[in-house]
Amino acid sequence: MACVGVRGRAAGAVLSVRWGMMRDVTGLMLLDTASLYFRAYFGVPESVKAPDGTPVNAVRGLLDFIDRLVKDHRPERLVACMDADWRPQWRVDLIPSYKAHRVAEEQETGPDVEEVPDTLSPQVPVIEEVLDALGIARVGVAGYEADDVIGTFTARADGPVDIVTGDRDLYQLVDDARGVRVLYPVKGVGTLQVTDEAALRAKYGVDGKGYADLALLRGDPSDGLPGVPGVGEKTAAKLLAEFTDLAGILAAVDDPRSKLTPAQRRRLDEARPYLAVAPTVVRVAGDVPLPDVDTVLPRAPRDPAAVEALAARWGLGGSITRLLATLAEGRMLT
Repeated sequence: MACVGVRGRAAGAVLSVRWGMMRDVTGLMLLDTASLYFRAYFGVPESVKAPDGTPVNAVRGLLDFIDRLVKDHRPERLVACMDADWRPQWRVDLIPSYKAHRVAEEQETGPDVEEVPDTLSPQVPVIEEVLDALGIARVGVAGYEADDVIGTFTARADGPVDIVTGDRDLYQLVDDARGVRVLYPVKGVGTLQVTDEAALRAKYGVDGKGYADLALLRGDPSDGLPGVPGVGEKTAAKLLAEFTDLAGILAAVDDPRSKLTPAQRRRLDEARPYLAVAPTVVRVAGDVPLPDVDTVLPRAPRDPAAVEALAARWGLGGSITRLLATLAEGRMLT
């Protein structure tokens, strides 16, 4: 399950932190891995290095974060979802500006190279090796982003799901009826905000299903999505409150009796070509061909010798020791 590509994420808006909502046990936990190791990279000093002087701040930060998640939420299953393609061509074909500003080098075949800090890229293969040696499921699928992998695991889940991400795009998967929540890092990777439909309505005026429509109307410069000119977040929320969804808004554009202002009607009408393709780009896929993988959280490392060697080679010390102890403790609790 080798994965290619590194993805950075701009920090999203902070919702009110909703405490007292922790489940005793989480059925399935899905990690937006690139989002989390990017935050770890910027949250842990680069002075954290391997014996040979190579920075390993992202590696150790991510391991510490996983340790904290397992301790606090005790997931039965856990998947580190990866970007096998951080900028899928099928999305670019629909909206050429999609993440275009983050391309460091175009490739004739395979995913383009994303612009990332020089000292982060070498840490990604180390992260992958360590996760594999531990036996933590790591899934990336060619032609899809981690968001799409997360969306498909969520669609197939038959119990509660916690999605851990610093990417607001995944708010669209929040679903109280199915027990799907987003755990969003508020500060570094140590403090999480639990985002359910009540939190989304309080902040954005929409539920999970409505978030994708709000996002495509408003646009997102960090992803190269233009949105509808003149329609910001508040206007988008008001339009959705009035007309339910994107289809309802477009029907209102064609209805001279609707309460759209002349400017709104004109802007939305002019944006029809964008609005025809944006839903496919913005909404995460739910039908990714996932590999057959054991998602049960391991209680002991799959390859103890490899874990020991990696810990020594990269100076992972306490981060590995703590996570191994937490995994073993989970075995004793079951």
